[in-house]
Amino acid sequence: MIQTPKSLFALAVSAAMIALPVAAQERVFVGIATGGTGGTYYPLGGMLAQLISNTAELEGKRISATAETGNASVANAGLLAKSEIETAFIAADILDAAYKGVNQFDGNAAPNLRALGSLYPETVQLVARAGANIGSFADIKGKSVSSGSPGSGQWQLLGDLLEAHGMAREDVTEDYSSFAQSADKIKDGNLDASLITAGLPTASITELANGHDIVVVPLSGDEIAKLQEVQPYYASATLPAGSYRGVDADVETLAVRAIWATHEDLDEDIAYAMVKALYENTETLSQVHVMGSQISLETALESISIPLHPGAERYYREKGLIE
Repeated sequence: MIQTPKSLFALAVSAAMIALPVAAQERVFVGIATGGTGGTYYPLGGMLAQLISNTAELEGKRISATAETGNASVANAGLLAKSEIETAFIAADILDAAYKGVNQFDGNAAPNLRALGSLYPETVQLVARAGANIGSFADIKGKSVSSGSPGSGQWQLLGDLLEAHGMAREDVTEDYSSFAQSADKIKDGNLDASLITAGLPTASITELANGHDIVVVPLSGDEIAKLQEVQPYYASATLPAGSYRGVDADVETLAVRAIWATHEDLDEDIAYAMVKALYENTETLSQVHVMGSQISLETALESISIPLHPGAERYYREKGLIE
């Protein structure tokens, strides 16, 4: 496994969670695959790992959870499919595709994937340099745009958006940078736009907007409605005015839920303990990121289309969410 950066532990500690003394116990190690440092998976994963380590109850044992940086949804689905990590954050549409073996996973279905719970809505943000003259999605024709790693969720979404608008990948100069890298390229004038799907506010965009003029391009209209017909996981959403410096009006866009997932071999009692720790301590997560406040037991089953892990299912039955 990748070692968790020290900065992630510092971030978790800064959230002011107080750990109760724990007697010497056998420890069970659990990893949480997140994403890059410029997105939302990373800080929330660090806080969740700390929360589980401090509050999860497992008879006779102590769960030690660690959050690990990664390449987000598609890569995380691959790690779970091979049982190379215990849990991961994955966008709902990517999780469904991986389970069924479609789109990026054509011929590589992962029927061993299981859901632990729904987290928060990730907002699709097409961010452009103010001087790039991009006011609508159609304006990216002939421009340079980052879509993340080939095969990633952003990469798939860009292709879908281009198709819905009657364009192809050849109509843009595609860049494959991470969120943070694409923000740096926009700062330097070496990139016109970047497609970023993450919780609000997104750290890399906040940093970019604080020092440079940006435009968050709306994603709405007939073309988007056509996309939603073939990709129902994408719901209409609004990026509120004031989300970033210079964004003075609401921006209509899309959103997809992030799911906490695992594989079928994870011990049932461990899964139960971790899900219970999350949904009974959600207020703690809001201390590290505003999207933490949108994680709740009431929405724990939203956008989940694959089987629940038995440990998670047991918890939701106890809470009356399923019969």
